[in-house]
Amino acid sequence: MTDYPKPERYSDAEWDARVSLAAAYRMVARLGLDDLIYNHISMRVPGTKDQFLINPYGHLFSEITASSLVKIDTRGTIIEDTPHTVNVAAFVIHAAVHKSREDAHCVLHTHSDASTAVSGQPDGLLPLSQFAMRFYNRQGFHDYEGVAIDEAEQQRIIAHLGDNPVM
Repeated sequence: MTDYPKPERYSDAEWDARVSLAAAYRMVARLGLDDLIYNHISMRVPGTKDQFLINPYGHLFSEITASSLVKIDTRGTIIEDTPHTVNVAAFVIHAAVHKSREDAHCVLHTHSDASTAVSGQPDGLLPLSQFAMRFYNRQGFHDYEGVAIDEAEQQRIIAHLGDNPVM
């Protein structure tokens, strides 16, 4: 998939996932959909059910590389040696989704101006255009409880997401 040298410690599938995820971080930054260091994108490690890759805490999206991503499991254990930590809120949110939704291979959490505005409306994204219709009856709602640092919130996130692709 890439011309970049793959470190021996990664399988081909994991390295491809890392390169793709790092590219997604940079694309989101280029589109201006990041919020300094307070957003996250995760991707399930190929071939696993309980491991995912996520950004190291304190890095801007534009700084993320395939090698800097942190491999963590859904219990919060960092799987490999790394000098990096993971944002607790990122872990709480992404672990909840990865634990409950095997179909969610990649999870994107942003605070874009548009998503923040829509989330502030009582009914979320209204079915007012053909573009909005792709989300009609496909969005979950989870009330803001403050920064998501309490693992007990995971069960509420899971319940509120349900089978929806968007929350």
